[in-house]
Amino acid sequence: MKKHIIHHTRLLALLALTALGLTSCSDSFLNESLETARDFSYYNTEAGIQQLAVGAYYRVFASPFASEYQFGTTNYGTDEFHVGGDDTNSQWNNYDSRFNSIITTVRTTAQEPWDNAYLGIGLANQLIESATNIVSTNDAIKKTALGEGYFMRAFNYLKLVRQYGGVPLKLKPSTTVELEFTRASADDVLKQVIDDFTQAYNLLANTGGPNKITKDAAAHFMAKAYLTRASEINASWNSSTKSADLAKVVSLSDEVISHHALASNYQALWDYTKPDGTNESLPELILSASFSRDPALKTENDSHIFYTARYDDLPVMQRDITGMRPYSRLAPTYYTYDVFNHVNDSRFWKVFRTKHRVNKAGASGGITYTAGVDLGILYIINSTTDARFAKTINNNDPGILYSVTKKAIPSVYVSHAADGLGLEANPRFPSLSKHYDAARTAINDNRGMRDEILARSAETYLMAAEAKIRLAASGSGTYADALPYINAVRTRAAYKGGEDRSYYTDGAASFPTSTYVQAASMNSFMTENSYYESNNIPVTTAATDLTISSISTLPAEDAAVITKLGYSSDYDKMLCLVLNERTRELCGEWLRWEDLSRTKTLVPRVQAYNREAKANIKDFHNLRPIPQTFLDGIYKAGQPLTSEEKAAMQNPGY
Repeated sequence: MKKHIIHHTRLLALLALTALGLTSCSDSFLNESLETARDFSYYNTEAGIQQLAVGAYYRVFASPFASEYQFGTTNYGTDEFHVGGDDTNSQWNNYDSRFNSIITTVRTTAQEPWDNAYLGIGLANQLIESATNIVSTNDAIKKTALGEGYFMRAFNYLKLVRQYGGVPLKLKPSTTVELEFTRASADDVLKQVIDDFTQAYNLLANTGGPNKITKDAAAHFMAKAYLTRASEINASWNSSTKSADLAKVVSLSDEVISHHALASNYQALWDYTKPDGTNESLPELILSASFSRDPALKTENDSHIFYTARYDDLPVMQRDITGMRPYSRLAPTYYTYDVFNHVNDSRFWKVFRTKHRVNKAGASGGITYTAGVDLGILYIINSTTDARFAKTINNNDPGILYSVTKKAIPSVYVSHAADGLGLEANPRFPSLSKHYDAARTAINDNRGMRDEILARSAETYLMAAEAKIRLAASGSGTYADALPYINAVRTRAAYKGGEDRSYYTDGAASFPTSTYVQAASMNSFMTENSYYESNNIPVTTAATDLTISSISTLPAEDAAVITKLGYSSDYDKMLCLVLNERTRELCGEWLRWEDLSRTKTLVPRVQAYNREAKANIKDFHNLRPIPQTFLDGIYKAGQPLTSEEKAAMQNPGY
C-alpha cells in the first residue's frame, strides 16, 4: 500500500462518524457532497474492496501522525517526557483542571482520538462485510482484505480499551444514523479484540510487511492484547484468564521473534537517508505506518517537530532543514536521562541529538566562529556524581572557555550541575531524533515522508519478558526466565569493540534528497555526539557487556529507580526493570502512557519524575475521559441522555 494511498473513503467515514452520534448536523456536514461518481455499491466489487482497504490503512495507521493528539495520548503525562519549551496541549501532560471530557487547545480536542478510532472501525466493519459477502475465489479479497479488516478493527478497539476502558462495541457498518449506544465492559471489548486478531492471524500470510499487515503483525498485537488483559488495570476480573493469557503472550512472541531478527546495530533503525530507504524495511520491523513523497496523496507525518528543542533563537544559530522545525512540545525528564548506562549503552547516544554545528556566520563576544566547524550548542548529559561543574553554566556568556571541549561554545547545557539546576530549569534539551526527516520540501514544511514504526521485534522480546515475570509471580517458572529476553535487546544495545562512540546520525542525513536547496554550511546537523564530553573518560574502543546475570544484582540505574519508587518485592523490582528497559529501547515510540496505565504504575512514576504533573495526577487518570461530544450526541429510549445518565457513562473522576 506504500504508494497507493487513496481518498475515496470520505463519505463512508462521515457516515460511520454520524452513526456513532459523534458529529452534529452543522451546515458544513449537511453540505457534504459526493466527490466521485461512486456509491456504496462500489464496495461490492473486488476493486472497491481493495481500494477501501488502502483507504482504511491510511485512516487507521497514518492519519494520527498528522495530529498532536498522537503524542498527547501516548508520551505526554508520563515519566519519560514532560512539557518542553512550548506548552501547547500541556493539559495532556499536566492532568490539571483543563484535562476533562472537554479539551480545547490550539491543536487538540478530547474527541479527536476517540473519533478517529471509530472512523477506522467504521471502515474496518465495511471491509469485513464487503469481503465476506462478495462472491469471489480471489485470495486477495477473501483472505487478505478480510484479514486486514479484522486486524484494523481489533487494532482500534485495543487502542480504545487501553485508553478508556470499556467502550461501545460497533461490529456492523451503518447505513442509517444510529444514536443509541451503551458501553461494553473492558472484558467484552478485549474478548472481541482477541477474536478479531485471531481471525486476522488465521487469514493473513507473512508477506508484504512492514507496510502491509501480516500474520506476524496479528500475532504481535494479539500478544499485546493478552498482556493487556493480564495486567493490573484489569485485576478485578482477569484472574480466570491470566495464566492462559500469559502463556499465549510467550508462545506468540516466540513465533514473531523467530521471524524478525533484531538489527545488528540499534542505529540502523534510525539511519534514515531517504524516503523508502533501507531502514524502513529492516527484518526487525513488523508493522509501519506508510507515508509518501507524492504530494498528490497528501500524506503527512509531523512527528519530526514535536520532540525538537528550540535552537534557532540562540547565538550564531538559525533554523535549517536539518535542524527540523522546533515545536518544542516534549522534553525528556531526568528519569529518561538517568535510566541509561551512559558509558556502555549506546541507545541514548544514538537517538538524542546532543550537538549542533554553528550554522550562522558572525562574531559574538569577541569570538569568531567558523560555520560548519565550531559547535553552536552542546548538551552535557553527565552522571549525578559528576563534580566538574561547580556552578550552573551561564549560557548567555559566549566567551567562557569550557575545559570539556577546549573551545568556546556559545550555548552549553549541563544535566547535572552542582547547584541542582540543569535542563529542567531551562526549556533547552537534547532532542529525540527517532522521527527526524530532512527530506521535506522546505524548512517550515511539516509534511514528513518518513514511515512510523508501529511494531518491531525488540518490543516483542520485552512483552515476552514481562509475561515471564508475571508467570513467575503466579508460581509458574522463575523471574530469571525473563532475563534471556531482556538480555537480547541489551546485548544489541551494548557498544561493540572498536565502535566509534562519538559517531551520531539521524534523519537529517536525508537532506540531499530534498527538493529544497540549502547550502551545506547552513546545516546544524553534525555526525557527532557528546559521549566523551559527558562521560569525561578517555577514548574507549573495547566491547562492553550489558548482560544481567542475576535478578539479585540489577544495574545501578535500575536500582536507583527501584529505590526512588520504594519497591521491595521481586515482582515489583522485575516489573520495574522491564518498564525501564522499555524506556531504553522504545522511548518516544508512542507506547509509554498505555504501558504505565495498564500496569498501574502511571501515578507513582509521574509523581516521581514529571515536574508539571506530579501534584495533579490521581488514580482515576489511569483512564481517559469519555469525550463530552459523544455523551451529548447519543440517546437512550429515544431521548438525549440526562445529566445523571451522562455521569454514569463517564469514567470516574471526570
